[in-house]
Amino acid sequence: MSGSLRENVGKKDAMNLRRKGNVPCVLYGGKEQVHFIMDEKSLTKILNTPDVYIVNITIDGKEYDTIIQEVQNHPVTDRVLHIDFLQVLPEKPVIIAVPVITSGVPKGVLRGGKLIKKVRKVKIKGVVKDLPDFINIEVSGLDIGQSIKISDLKQENLLFLDSPNNVVVTIRSARTVVEETPAGEAAAEAGAADSEKKE
Repeated sequence: MSGSLRENVGKKDAMNLRRKGNVPCVLYGGKEQVHFIMDEKSLTKILNTPDVYIVNITIDGKEYDTIIQEVQNHPVTDRVLHIDFLQVLPEKPVIIAVPVITSGVPKGVLRGGKLIKKVRKVKIKGVVKDLPDFINIEVSGLDIGQSIKISDLKQENLLFLDSPNNVVVTIRSARTVVEETPAGEAAAEAGAADSEKKE
């Protein structure tokens, strides 16, 4: 993708750029910040897909590998107002969120349970060459009532940053079975005995 350097930086200039169909952007993480603009329509492809995380941008003849760090949207129209890009350097770890996918058919599902995916993305840290497009979780061994947490995820050269206790996927029973407890049975018997005495 390509961008153009901004001649002026300020709110008034940003408003004029948006009227012309451009989005003000900032690239940081390198030696200095770079203020530039990108065509709003060209950004649609990278903003509407969950799979793209490394974006190659050419600005004033220079190429940068980047990731989208933050997107600001209009609160009413949801139009993109501003984007922060982080420059990705080969030796410098970055933090990104990648999609979670599952493989296999859980034995709990075969027994009537339902697979519930609690999170769609997980936050990871690593250098570019080690970053995966997604995190694949094998769920064949999961039974009803069992789950996989962040602490169960292991991948070489990656650090998982979400809370270790966060549940990623779990198997729930498709129907709820209400069992009468011994205490409930005792109360019912006592009620029946009282009724007999009154009669």
